Parts: sequence; structure tokens; C-alpha cells
Amino acid sequence: MMPATAGSGTLRLVVFDVDGTLVDSQHNIVEAMRMACAAVGLAAPSDEATRSVIGLSLGEAVARVTPGASELDRRRVEASYKEAFATLRLRPDHHEPLFPGVHAVLDALEAVGCVLGLATGKSRRGVASVIERHGLEGRFVTVRTADDGPGKPHPAMMREAMAEAGVEPDSTAMVGDTTFDIEMARAAGADPLGVAWGYHPPTALMAAGARLVLPDFAALPGCLSWSAGSPPRLAERA
Repeated sequence: MMPATAGSGTLRLVVFDVDGTLVDSQHNIVEAMRMACAAVGLAAPSDEATRSVIGLSLGEAVARVTPGASELDRRRVEASYKEAFATLRLRPDHHEPLFPGVHAVLDALEAVGCVLGLATGKSRRGVASVIERHGLEGRFVTVRTADDGPGKPHPAMMREAMAEAGVEPDSTAMVGDTTFDIEMARAAGADPLGVAWGYHPPTALMAAGARLVLPDFAALPGCLSWSAGSPPRLAERA
């Protein structure tokens, strides 16, 4: 895919979060965090606590769910988490499905001239695994990960994605399931769209500044405005 040429107000780039937006990975993330803490001798956080930090960089996520741990133990948890997740990924029963409608919506956006991107707290290795597992190769013109610099909600990943795609903020939408996605999008000047099927509740997404919260993937094209043969335009913001 070639980078798009931005036009004022014309949607050219749609950037997606991965965990909780494209794929349902919460069970693996919760289990990997439980395994990692056990390996270091720390009490495992609650499932709710782990879900609440999905989307952050691993270091920030570990810091939030192990508030009483030493810096050394946190680094050990990070290393153990990576090992645990790799182990889970190799199990025959590994299950990390796409949410319903992902391929159809990506097809629809590409058909009207949008390019697609990813901005995620996953590692680049983890993103590559998701892309390969679900046949998403070649679909994303830009992929920004936790390995590339500051994590969410810092706007760096969005700014880098827009620069790589050659698109301005007013021609970019960010689709994500956490307040970290919404805050990142707003800080970068992109259109912040939340999803109702992820790991932070819709009320929290709206409070963080989402323009709207999608009830399902099929609703995404409907919140954009386009006519046949013309590129989509961003809907008016509230």
C-alpha cells in the first residue's frame, strides 16, 4: 500500500488499537500476568486490574498492577511476562480471535481509499504474530508498537503513524477500546473513536473525550460520511 495524500477533513488514515479492539486477547494477557507474578513470588493482580492496564506499555502496566514491588521485581515480572506469553502462544489451545466483522470493515475502508494503521502497546513481535495468525499481512501501511518509543497515552505513536502515512491529523481517525487510545488520539489531533466491546467501559471512553463509541465493528462505516466513488469524510464532531 502506498501512503495517502491528505486532504482537509477527508478521512485518509484509520489507525486501530490491537488488544481489545481487533483481537480478544484478554484471557491470555490475564493469564500471562498471573504466571509472571507467580514466577517472581508476587501476588497476582485481580483480572479486573490486569484488564484495566491493557494497552499500556508492558513496563507501565506492570508498575500499575504491582504498586508495592521493588523496581528489580518489576523488571523480573516484565521478563517473566514475555516468557509466559510466548509459552501461551505455543499451546495447541491458544485462542486469540478477531472480533466479529474485522475483515469486512477493513475491506470497506480500503475500498473507499483509506489506508490503515496500527498503534498498540503490544511488542512488534506480538503484533507480527497477530497479523500472521489472522491473515492480515499487507493491510497496514504503518504499525507502531511499544518497542518504538513512548507508549500510550503519549501521542508519539499516532504522530509517527501519521507521518509515515503522509496524513494530517484532521484526516485521521483512531479506533480503540481504552481511555489510553482516546487520550492519545486527542493529544495528536486525530478523531477519537471508542469501541464498546473492549476492556474499558463506554462511559469511561466518553469521559476521556471519545467522539462516539461504536456498538460493533459494522457501525464504523456508518459513522463516516462518503458517497460512491469519493473518499470518506470525517463526521462532524460534537
